[in-house]
Amino acid sequence: MEPYFAGALSIAPPVIAVVLALITKEVFSSLMIGILSGTLIYSIGVGADNTIVSTVETAFSLMVTKVDFNIIIFCSLLGAIVYVISMAGGSRAYGQWATKKIKGKKSALLSTSALGAFIFIDDYFNCLTVGTVMRPVTDKYKISRAKLAYIIDSTAAPVCIIAPISSWAAAVGSSLKSTGAFESEIEAFMATIPWNFYALISLTLVIIVALTKFDIGAMRKAEMAAAKGDVNAVTENKHEDIDVCANGGVLDMIIPIVALIIFSTLSLLYVGGYFGSDPAYHSLGAAFGNTSAGPALVMGSFAALVVAFIQFVGRRLLSLKLFMQGVLRGVQAMIPANMILVLAWTISGVCRDLLQTPEFISTLVQDDAGFAGNLLPAIIFIIASFLSFSTGTAWGTFGILIPIVVIIAQTIDNTGNLTVIALSATLAGSVFGDHCSPISDTTILSSAGAGCIHIEHVSTQLPYALLVAFCALCGYIVAGLTQNLLLSLASGFIVLFIITYIINKKNQANSTLSK
Repeated sequence: MEPYFAGALSIAPPVIAVVLALITKEVFSSLMIGILSGTLIYSIGVGADNTIVSTVETAFSLMVTKVDFNIIIFCSLLGAIVYVISMAGGSRAYGQWATKKIKGKKSALLSTSALGAFIFIDDYFNCLTVGTVMRPVTDKYKISRAKLAYIIDSTAAPVCIIAPISSWAAAVGSSLKSTGAFESEIEAFMATIPWNFYALISLTLVIIVALTKFDIGAMRKAEMAAAKGDVNAVTENKHEDIDVCANGGVLDMIIPIVALIIFSTLSLLYVGGYFGSDPAYHSLGAAFGNTSAGPALVMGSFAALVVAFIQFVGRRLLSLKLFMQGVLRGVQAMIPANMILVLAWTISGVCRDLLQTPEFISTLVQDDAGFAGNLLPAIIFIIASFLSFSTGTAWGTFGILIPIVVIIAQTIDNTGNLTVIALSATLAGSVFGDHCSPISDTTILSSAGAGCIHIEHVSTQLPYALLVAFCALCGYIVAGLTQNLLLSLASGFIVLFIITYIINKKNQANSTLSK
């Protein structure tokens, strides 16, 4: 299928999908209509003989090519691990133990945040693992699944984008390398970390939410319902009909998860060539820069499932038949998340491959190159946010924009200071768009990991993401004017603290009046 430059119409499919999802609260049909609207624009644009047939044929042909079976298998295997751990009694035992050690709602939220920050290797891995481990604890303290999903999502990509050893750092490094403008890609990436205002402020807001009950918008309603015992969990993830083994212990939860972390990390290094014959990849940074997350996570999750098999069947907590039934039912539980992923990948493909949304956004960047350099970081942040939100991919966004941004920044200021700030704005905007986009795979997996209704996660997280983006934008405006890190970062944080203080005071006043 040859691409067709649709101009401003190239952003129509994700906009249609998002609007319909927010109105109908139904994500599957919304994504499908968004896909078909995109292929309809494509079919009309290329002058297809039969527009209706071409619209449907193009949609499903593209869907087949866009499925990443490594991620589908990883999600399915992780669902199997979660299910058999529950069957063996590990989840129940861990929940009972954790509620004795973790005292109160604040401790539960802070523990969830800390675990999310600790698992910085890969965002997919982060989203599903943190939810699996912390759901029993957050349910015990009547924390809504929407808030759990928000914390998971806000400690996934925002942590990975500032971690020098992560799949995200590797992806950014490859994009930086393609420009040929940097002697060391890892040094260039690390230089952007303190200027990545969205990630830093987002992580700060997570702590504020955990400590102060900073609930706004739809999240406030979700937390009020959770306080009454309704955490609004997805039915498929409840596993209410499981025959739980009475002899399961805490280690039956911990050992498979630890095995998953260890084997996934080793697999990432293996795929990256760390254990191979090429000495160029015999360092951690080089190996992570050369790795591919999908195949590595499949191997890591399969190894963890083998460990669970030996642990549960070997100790006769589960029979062979029950274990395999659990694997099958765990895979079945991940079907909704996998379906959403497939549809999200497809609508992203419609925008990127058929309608050339990135090219349209790139023209906006180039057209804005005439702006004063003082405004460049803020402009780039907005454009990267828009592109990432529309296509649902941060990786694709900074892969497209980094080469353009480097050229523009170096043309305006050859000292290198503006280049680093502009790159940071690109990464920050990419994460923001990915963070709040309902067609982002990270957003989808955060919902799945938390056992939260996907569209509820999107609607409850959006106000927080917009707040952080506004604070980051203020920081980038100051950065463009001063190129002073301390002043720029401080301005973003000051705006954050002022807004959260005002909203908290208003919430407290409303709570007092309601009593």
